[in-house]
Amino acid sequence: MKNRLILASESPRRYELLKQVGLDFEVVPSNVSEDFVQAESPRDHVIRLAEAKAREVANQYPDGWVVAADTIVCINGSILGKPKGREEAVEMLRRLSGREHRVWTGFFVCHSERGESDKEVVQTAVRVKPLTSAEIEWYVQTGEPLDKAGGYAIQGIGSFMVESIQGSYTNVVGLPLCELIQMLTRLGAITISERGMRIAP
Repeated sequence: MKNRLILASESPRRYELLKQVGLDFEVVPSNVSEDFVQAESPRDHVIRLAEAKAREVANQYPDGWVVAADTIVCINGSILGKPKGREEAVEMLRRLSGREHRVWTGFFVCHSERGESDKEVVQTAVRVKPLTSAEIEWYVQTGEPLDKAGGYAIQGIGSFMVESIQGSYTNVVGLPLCELIQMLTRLGAITISERGMRIAP
């Protein structure tokens, strides 16, 4: 189908966010490695990976609108990716405990045939309450932190430890919906009317 919308991500959180606004789309995960580049800033890191993911999938579907994103957690200049195991998850949560960190998401939209593309980076400040050792151990044992950037999920059990946020909530989940929908509308990928959001012909 021409001009279809494609989410280049297997993240169930990004899938649910796009679904909740009523958009029809397909999921085609990219195979881009999420490696870190030494001395790369958080902003450069997320936008580089978002673009690489989108371009890879767009090569397979040049007649569609491809959306890709990358999210990281950053504290005191250090980037926290997904913990590789229980011990790393515990260490991440100890670092976040009682402090503010930043969540960065870069997203990239492109349509190869039309030669259209745009990108944006959104940042949100999140403060975590002071966590006890028992709280950290219990939360890690739930298994939720193990596939989440920074070792927690604000939309899941991890909500118990979030004291405050400043900025986009959906950005912390993994896809800043407000900014993405504005971009898709601006590019002509979708239209919004009294009947809802639709993929533009």
